[in-house]
Formats: sequence, C-alpha cells, structure tokens
Amino acid sequence: MIRILLADDHPVVREGLRGMLAAEPDIDVVGAAASGAEAIALCRSLAPDVILMDLRMPDGDGAEAIGTIRAEREAVRIIVLTTYDTDADILRAVESGASGYLLKDTPRADLLQAIRGAARGETVLAPVVAGRLVSRVRGPRPEALTARETEVLALVSRGLTNLQIGRALYVSEATVKTHLMRACAKLGVAGRTAAVTKAMEIGALPAPGGRGGS
Repeated sequence: MIRILLADDHPVVREGLRGMLAAEPDIDVVGAAASGAEAIALCRSLAPDVILMDLRMPDGDGAEAIGTIRAEREAVRIIVLTTYDTDADILRAVESGASGYLLKDTPRADLLQAIRGAARGETVLAPVVAGRLVSRVRGPRPEALTARETEVLALVSRGLTNLQIGRALYVSEATVKTHLMRACAKLGVAGRTAAVTKAMEIGALPAPGGRGGS
C-alpha cells in the first residue's frame, strides 16, 4: 500500500482528492493537512510514503514545508499539486526537494500514475513544467543581482517609491535609482515593475504568497 498524505488549504480540494484516491486498492490516504505546519506535524506522526503538497498555504508555504520534511524524512516522496506554474514556484519546489510537480488540471489517470511513479522513486513533472525547466537550463542566465539590488527590488514590490526606499535603506534617492538601473540592465527589462516581475520569475525574489488560490 502507498500511504498518502494530502496537504491543501481548501477543504473541497482535500475531500475531492480523498474521494478520487479511495477507490484505488493500492493507495491509502492516511491524513490531510490544511497548512504547511500541519503537513510537517502529520508527516512526523503518520509516516506517509507520498505527500501531495499545495504550494500556497498559511503557516509556511509548501516549499518551506517540503524542505523541512525532506530534511527530517529523506525517504518521503513529495509531489507538488498546484495551480501555479511560474519559474520561481517550480524552482523553489524542486530545490526544496520535491519529487514531482503537477498542476491541478492533471487528468486522474496521470495523477495516479505520478503517485505510483513517485512511490517507486521516479521524478514526475507536468509537461509544461518539464518544458520550463529545460528552457531554463538551456537559456542564458542573467547576471546575478547584488544583495542591495535585491533589497531595493523587494521594497519596490511592496509599493515603495524611490524616496521611501532611500529613507528605509539610509541612502540617497539617486543611489536607489542607480541600483534600479543596474538591476534592470541585468534582468534585461526597461522598468521597475518589469524588474520585480522578472526577478520573481527567476527566483531572485520570492513570489507573493497568501491564501488567494492554491
């Protein structure tokens, strides 16, 4: 039997997955978590073989939970099951130790095949996710942002003006503009908003979290 733990903050999704998997003779849903912290706790007490993990959840997101679980129980296989397919989300999940990355529109047969494959130690990726990873490996990598450039972009993402950023970092507004121009040049974009978006796409800035859509 493959012992499954479900981790998703939406009750309808959890119950839908539980009902879908209940008919499979070789799969046993041993528990369901509504947050990253709960997933970590249930993994410790239930010792599942495979976890279906959403990415955007309260009390620590899925990627953080994946990293904690894999550090404690290396044998657990974790499949991300989410609606998000941005480069930043995919990379964070894979780097945290996810064994697979599927989208929530994955057909039932493919999901079951992925669960059984993960239990055997295989890596399972949705085709669009695999394509993104291949493109990223083959494509040129932008020059790395400095710590200060990343800090400035993080404040831009929070809606601060250049003047407000300068006050927060104790530098002049002109210095902030210089950091932004250098960041834009490295990222190959023309403006501050585009720089933030690009930085999130490549994983240089964390994507916004929250409960809005899983």
